[in-house]
Amino acid sequence: MAKVSSEFQQGGQGMRRYRLLIFICFAAGCIAGCGFQKEILLTGRTMGTTYHIKVVAGYLTHTSRLQNKIDQRLKQINNSMSVFIQDSEISRFNALNQAGKPVRVSDDFYGVMIMARELFRLTDGAWDGTVGPLINLWGFGDAGRQGGIPEKEKIFALKADVGFDLIEMDGENLLSKKNPAVRLNLSSIAKGFAVDEVEAVIKSQGIENCLVEIGGEVKASGRKLDGTRWKVGVNTPGKNSPLNQVYEALGLENKALATSGDYRNYFEKNGITYSHIIDPRTGSPVADTVVSVSVLSDSCAFADGLATAVMVMGVEKGLDLVNALTGVECLIVVREAEGLLTDHVSNGFRHYLLSL
Repeated sequence: MAKVSSEFQQGGQGMRRYRLLIFICFAAGCIAGCGFQKEILLTGRTMGTTYHIKVVAGYLTHTSRLQNKIDQRLKQINNSMSVFIQDSEISRFNALNQAGKPVRVSDDFYGVMIMARELFRLTDGAWDGTVGPLINLWGFGDAGRQGGIPEKEKIFALKADVGFDLIEMDGENLLSKKNPAVRLNLSSIAKGFAVDEVEAVIKSQGIENCLVEIGGEVKASGRKLDGTRWKVGVNTPGKNSPLNQVYEALGLENKALATSGDYRNYFEKNGITYSHIIDPRTGSPVADTVVSVSVLSDSCAFADGLATAVMVMGVEKGLDLVNALTGVECLIVVREAEGLLTDHVSNGFRHYLLSL
């Protein structure tokens, strides 16, 4: 009898431990995924700028581990596509001085090159990843400010070395040059690509709701903690506008936003303003009244490149292209002669606007 009682008592203790274990597991599951969530902010530096990331995750999320994964991915991308890193993939390609010699590159690099080729085709050369030498000539690139306006002869000479069609690509991650003087600079889409890849890292950790921003390029996935769309601001396009001054507010869900403008990087000569936005086809800064272009797309890399291209293309051609693309919208801001700003928007852009 005593033996039965003892076994029953031990069984009862085991059952209580089992129930306690179930309760602990159930409570942890609720905290992690049943409404007990919080908004986590991660910040850091990459690509010569800053990043700000918000994730909606459970209280048990290992924040430092997540940020380490993000930083490692950003380092990989930087080591591939930064022209400021001497032994990066892009620097090694640029140093190649032999036409026709194939160089094998990483999946990251080749994937960005595929998108670059498509942007070059879609925009009839208004976006061109080989325009770097002309940007340097005008004093806006990695060579730093040189001052003055380049001679037409120098512009014409450099144009012979500019053209994305001077690069051969095949399906085996191989790149080669038709002209050994051609140089790549993918900075106008690399930042957007990094945004896309950081979002992918976050989603790989089981987190579906996040907002990723790197140097002003943004991608919103899912929704905020309160269930509303992520609120993102477009900066006021003015030479003296504060960085936090909002021109338009947008509500985003599963969408990327990239903005290009002429009001931050420019110089003035004889009363004329020369922006860093160079038309690859003419070799000179764009002489249009467009001051800002914001593009919405599923891909931040694509939005990043297209925003630059539309700055070059102008209002009419830019809107025609964007309206012909599925899932892409844009806001083009023009400065009129009297200094007033006028908005030109694609067919579906107003769907994203919020009241300020």
